[in-house]
Amino acid sequence: MARRPIARSARAAAAVAAGTVLGAQAPSPPDPDPLAPAVLEAELDRHRRMTVPVTINGAGPYRFLVDTGAQATVVTARVTDALGLVPSGRATLVAMASRTSVDTIALDGLEFAGRRFDNLTTPLLRGSDIGADGIIGLDSLQDLRVVIDFRADAITVIDAPANSGSGYEIVVRARRKLGQMIIADARIDGVRTAVIIDTGSWHSLGNRALQRRLRARRTETISYTDVAGSTLPSDTGMLGKLQIGRLGLAGLPVGFADSPAFAALGLADQPALILGLGNLRPFDRVAIDFAARRILFDVPKGAGGDRLEALFALARTRG
Repeated sequence: MARRPIARSARAAAAVAAGTVLGAQAPSPPDPDPLAPAVLEAELDRHRRMTVPVTINGAGPYRFLVDTGAQATVVTARVTDALGLVPSGRATLVAMASRTSVDTIALDGLEFAGRRFDNLTTPLLRGSDIGADGIIGLDSLQDLRVVIDFRADAITVIDAPANSGSGYEIVVRARRKLGQMIIADARIDGVRTAVIIDTGSWHSLGNRALQRRLRARRTETISYTDVAGSTLPSDTGMLGKLQIGRLGLAGLPVGFADSPAFAALGLADQPALILGLGNLRPFDRVAIDFAARRILFDVPKGAGGDRLEALFALARTRG
C-alpha cells in the first residue's frame, strides 16, 4: 500500500502512541533492503513488554518498544540529551488517561531491523513514564510485517510477503484508521466489538460502551499510568468469550474505562477493546501485516477449541 501522510502538520495532527494520541508527520520511506527478514533479539521490560535495539545516526543502541498501538515514534530525554537534540515544536498528545501538549523532536537517522527512517517528528516523553528509551510507532511500521515470537522472545520485521497467510492457523482481516489495525468484526459474548492489538501494553482495556453492553460487574478498581504519567482508574472484570474469526478465547481479564484513546479513534460510543500482550502470550506467534491489513495467529501444536482456552487459563494462573 502507498505510504500516506499521518497528518498535515504536527500541531493539528492526532496519532495513537502506546495507547496515546499525539501530533506527528510521516517519515521518509525506508531505504531499500534485502528480502531476508531481520530478527531482533527482544528483551522483556519491567512491564513484560518486548523492547528492541535502535540506533540513531550510529549512536546507541537504545531500547525501544515496538508498539502496534502507537501511531508515532517517541523518544525520551536520555536519547535527546545524549545526541544534543532540542525540541523543534509542540503537539497535542492524547494518552490513555490524559490530553496534554508535549515537545516534539525533529529526528533523522533512526535505524532498526536494517531499516533507516528520516524526517520523523517525534514526541518527547519521560523515560520513567514509558519504561524504555523510546517507542517504535506505526509511522515506522506501515509497509512491514511485525512478527512477535513469544516462544523465542524475538521480534521479526520483514517486508510483507505476498503469501501473507502462509504458516499461520488463523488469519483475520482488519481495517485501518489513523494507522491503527482494527479488527472490526470480533465478538465478545455475542457483542460485536472493535479490537485493537496493542503490543505496547501488557493489560487489556475495554471502553464503557463495552462494559454496558456486557453488563460486566466490577470486581475491583485499579489505576493505569499512561505514557504522559497520568493515571486512569478502571473497573476490572472478566470477559466470557472473545471470538475473532475461528479463534475463541475465554475468561480474559480486562479493565473498563472511558479512555481518550477510544474517542480519538471514533470508538467512544461503540464497544471496543484494546488487547494487550498479557492476553496474547499463550500463542506461539502473532504477526501484524500492515500492508495486507491482516493479523495472523500461530496456535501451539495440538491446541484448539477447549485446549486453546485451557492454555490461556494456565497462562493467567502463572501470571
